[in-house]
Amino acid sequence: MPISIDRFEDGPTNALDIQDGTQPHQILQFLAANDEAAFTQTEIHEATNIPRGSVGAVLSRLKDRGLVRHRGRYWAIGEDDRLASYAAQRAASSVSTTDDYYNES
Repeated sequence: MPISIDRFEDGPTNALDIQDGTQPHQILQFLAANDEAAFTQTEIHEATNIPRGSVGAVLSRLKDRGLVRHRGRYWAIGEDDRLASYAAQRAASSVSTTDDYYNES
């Protein structure tokens, strides 16, 4: 979907703009949910069901943007402050949907 040229020109340059449901979003979501570990491309493929051939390309693009870290065969969520906020928000959302308030009959 196109955006207006005004929005394009005036939009923030450092916003984390990963569209919900895309492969980069799925990988970031998985890594943020598991921010205490690092994973191989195969493990990320198995966890996200993203085609094996696409995982490496997506990770490389995310690394170029500083959103993931890479050492040897392993990949982990980046240390960007925006990602820390994203992980915290995701954790808070998970807790709110599993607390006792929602389990009442």
